[in-house]
Amino acid sequence: MELTPKQQAVALITRAQRVLVIPGRPDADSIGSALALLLALRKLNKEIGIATLDPVSQQLQFLPEIEAISSDIEGSRDFIISLSNAEAEPDKLSYNFQDGRLNIIVTPKIGQYSADQVTFTQGQPHYDLIITVDAPDPTQTGAIYDAHPALFREVSLINIDHHATNSYFGTVNLVDLTATSTGEILVGLLEALGVEIDPDIATCLLTGIISDTGSFQHSNTTPKSLTVAAQMVGFGARQQDIIKQLFKTKEYSTLKLWGQVLSSLEYDPVYHLVWATATYHDVQAAGADKESFTGLIDELMTSVPGAEIVMLITEREPKVVFGSIRTIRGVNSAEIAELFGGGGHPGAAGIKLLDMTLAEALPLVLEKVRGYQANRLGLTPAASAEKPAPEAQDLPLGA
Repeated sequence: MELTPKQQAVALITRAQRVLVIPGRPDADSIGSALALLLALRKLNKEIGIATLDPVSQQLQFLPEIEAISSDIEGSRDFIISLSNAEAEPDKLSYNFQDGRLNIIVTPKIGQYSADQVTFTQGQPHYDLIITVDAPDPTQTGAIYDAHPALFREVSLINIDHHATNSYFGTVNLVDLTATSTGEILVGLLEALGVEIDPDIATCLLTGIISDTGSFQHSNTTPKSLTVAAQMVGFGARQQDIIKQLFKTKEYSTLKLWGQVLSSLEYDPVYHLVWATATYHDVQAAGADKESFTGLIDELMTSVPGAEIVMLITEREPKVVFGSIRTIRGVNSAEIAELFGGGGHPGAAGIKLLDMTLAEALPLVLEKVRGYQANRLGLTPAASAEKPAPEAQDLPLGA
């Protein structure tokens, strides 16, 4: 009988000795999941590395073993110089720096070394298993994939994820589209591996679950996610620390940026559509960065009554426009994102538009999203023309 993906993943992990864990774009779920694996697989006496070339938010620095995350892959930057011993035997090795050069000096005990006995190779990472977490496709691991494509081709890979857009790129694909987070999937895997979930592991896993459900406020919250979260609290997860760090702690620059975004809020009652914007200038003026937007779209979704679709459209880099989309149950965010080549979940999705300013991208986005809503709601052009969308409207926030 064919093994299930979970059983295949257990078999690969059991055989492996050196495991490289690579999170997707570093957010609370991907980083929490990666650290949970680090702590769990250490209990199985595995050598574990975590690597991401993308910066990890200060918001996540409370997580246990966060300092174990590396910005490169061990061994990949080594430069190996090899000497043949066919005609000489080494005695001493030394080096010095001279005129901007590194001189490596090999003194033979017998014989003589010559230039034609020297070869050079680039160091390679020494892992026998890769585990990606919360990455729908390899490119979502950021620059790691671009820098080490051969590693992804040559080493067995377990792809653990919950996104509907997952491309099933792994040797084993442990992908559960019903899960609210990758952390939720890992609970079952760790149980199958026989790993005891301690308070640190539970805290890492619960961080992903709380983040991806918006502290259980999002429509993607399921009975299973609540049950698993209760399990983690029972194992000692520090729930209040997670809530404080993810939702109650904001830097001054983040608050300034949020204020600017909220002042741009607009509402289209015909299409039940709410959107807010931030230009690259807004981000720079607030002294903020792209991490400062974390959580803002979810605040908007839970604060605007009558909204079916909420969008945060931002220019976080010059001429690179990002869009975060949240929808109520029954409206598919992923379908909307696909209109722009993006993807995600039914309740939360994202898009990225290149070579456009915010001013150029916003009309295009609004036109397509209104068209989507018109089709979904059965609005005729005449009906929507009778109630033109206002440029802006006061919103009763917090209802």
